[in-house]
Amino acid sequence: MLRKTFYTTLISACLTTGAMAQTKAPQPVGPVPTENQLRWQNLEYYTFIHYSVNTYTDQEWGNGAEDPKIFNPTNLDCDQWARVVKEAGMKGIIITAKHHSGFCLWPSKYTEYSVKNSPWKNGKGDIVGDLAKACKKYDLKLGIYLSPWDRNRADYGKPEYITYFRNQLRELLTNYGEIYEVWFDGANGGSGYYGGANETRRIDRKTYYDWQNTYKLVRELQPKAVIWNDNGDRADLRWVGTESGYVGETNWSLLNSKGDVPENELRFGVENGDWWVPGEVNTSVRPGWFYHFYEDSRVKSLPVLMNTYYNSVGRNAPLLLNFPIDRRGLIHETDAKNTAAFAKAVKEAFAVNLVTAAKASASNVRGNVKLYSAANAIDASKESYWATNDGVNNASLTITFSKPTSFNNFMAQEYIRLGQRVKKFKVEALVEGQWKEIINQTTIGYKRILRFPTVKATQVRFTILDAKASPLISNIGIYNAPQILAAPHIVRNAAGAINITAEDNESVIYYTRDGSNPTRLSSKYSGPIETTGKTMIKAIAYDANSMKYGPVAEEKFDIIHKEWKIVGISDAKANDVIDGSSTTAWYQPRDKKLPSEIVIDLGKTENLTGFKYLPGQGRSTGLISKYKFYVSNDNVQWKVANEGEFSNIQNNPLWQVKSFPLTKGRYIKLQALGNTQNNDAVGYAEIDVVTE
Repeated sequence: MLRKTFYTTLISACLTTGAMAQTKAPQPVGPVPTENQLRWQNLEYYTFIHYSVNTYTDQEWGNGAEDPKIFNPTNLDCDQWARVVKEAGMKGIIITAKHHSGFCLWPSKYTEYSVKNSPWKNGKGDIVGDLAKACKKYDLKLGIYLSPWDRNRADYGKPEYITYFRNQLRELLTNYGEIYEVWFDGANGGSGYYGGANETRRIDRKTYYDWQNTYKLVRELQPKAVIWNDNGDRADLRWVGTESGYVGETNWSLLNSKGDVPENELRFGVENGDWWVPGEVNTSVRPGWFYHFYEDSRVKSLPVLMNTYYNSVGRNAPLLLNFPIDRRGLIHETDAKNTAAFAKAVKEAFAVNLVTAAKASASNVRGNVKLYSAANAIDASKESYWATNDGVNNASLTITFSKPTSFNNFMAQEYIRLGQRVKKFKVEALVEGQWKEIINQTTIGYKRILRFPTVKATQVRFTILDAKASPLISNIGIYNAPQILAAPHIVRNAAGAINITAEDNESVIYYTRDGSNPTRLSSKYSGPIETTGKTMIKAIAYDANSMKYGPVAEEKFDIIHKEWKIVGISDAKANDVIDGSSTTAWYQPRDKKLPSEIVIDLGKTENLTGFKYLPGQGRSTGLISKYKFYVSNDNVQWKVANEGEFSNIQNNPLWQVKSFPLTKGRYIKLQALGNTQNNDAVGYAEIDVVTE
């Protein structure tokens, strides 16, 4: 018996030793992140603060000649900023310490163009210092934005400016504690005040700033900071090519270390790049980066913010969401309210990871040892991971529930310390004994979140279809997120077909045409609603799981545009003015001066009692403020039917409706006499009429 036990133990030891010998740790594949980049990626969501003299001139870019005396907030409170940021679920704040105007939010000893020469706190204030204290109080990271372009400095464009720029950088990185990110804007060179020169100056952004030595200064003063730069020299982080709040569905955290970066590489990264440069999605909670009171009604809604989250954090890119500080020196109440609701919705969506009560198995495990087992993918640790054997670049991991389980979100994370590997994957669900493909996608990286209509299944199979090397999956998440119900979008095209769409991907839409509020007993929307004339539509989104309704959407439509034509304009884009869509717009050529006009042939004589104008919704320029509206039967003899101003269009750039006595006509003409910015820009999303 003793002899048998001895040999059994010996054989077991040999087998274990052999298995361990075959189980070498995975080696890095391609470039890998630094510790600074890993810390930054783990933040996932943080904020920009844009505030300067621009706030008081209603401009996005200051010229550099603005008088510091206009900077005099009545109630500036950095504690309020930090509190709102914390309630929004963010982890840090990057402040625009100096934007392109050159005005400094700290009392820099190297310039007089700063808060020290403003009336605020009698010139004794320091916003960067106050914010640093508030960040400590609320346990937030502090980041610094310093614009390389300075439209105030007389020496901008000359070698001595670089000394000035680095002196200011040294002040900011020395006097305010630990900085987690340093942000250098990509806008460089152009017109400016430049100490009174009032001229245009151009620089070579690749060479002028001597970025490598500037980077050395940052590393010396703030060794834990990451650097964002879009100036032709690789930093730690990259722009994703847009400020609209998303990165590409395929998103590699890699670029090539040399050469220009085309837009598609910014958006999608480079699969075989030789430099680890992850993307950061920067966007604003409002259309503009700086505060404009006319954007108070245009703050991103909860559904839009959730879409932004899935298209940034959910695509392997942290979200940098901007708060414009208003003229009081505060984050506006609407911005605070919407982002707090956003934080609550994100928390609720990912509160319960359904894999914690499930079991995991894999088609292949590296060395078949616990160190790399399938269970590591559902243990909620970023430091453990499921791994396959070398050479096994396609494999599957199956999650088994104890009972049929409903879910609508899937999350995966790679162990990126050893590189980004997965090139393609799919997710399937076992529904009533049959495997059903839910989604098929490409990259994962630090984090990938996918949402889809709710599925009820007993198993979920995550299959890696292709990878650069043996995949390393640190976390899997499966969630049943509550639906975000919003008012549906109701649009009618030129031919009269009405389309209704929901913000979410699975609610049911009910609608009415008689003016009553819809319920589940109303008509269920299943496709375009054909109309030939005046129509009113009310619609709601309904979620069967929660049995909740969203808010009611209402739209009134007049005659259809099927026979309408734009007269005398060769640009086909001008047809966007009568296509029925508020998301398209046409802007008259920049060389055209006011007054300018647009003529529309209605196709037949109509009994007109008014007209409607919707300015372009994509930007705050080209808003008509003064106008004349004409009606004609022959496009020769014109009668002024209405004239005046859109008195509040800057504050509310929505549908403007004007009435006039009954006038018969086939042709209409809207003549722009002035705009809100006192220049010659004119834009139209839609022009419509009101009939008897």
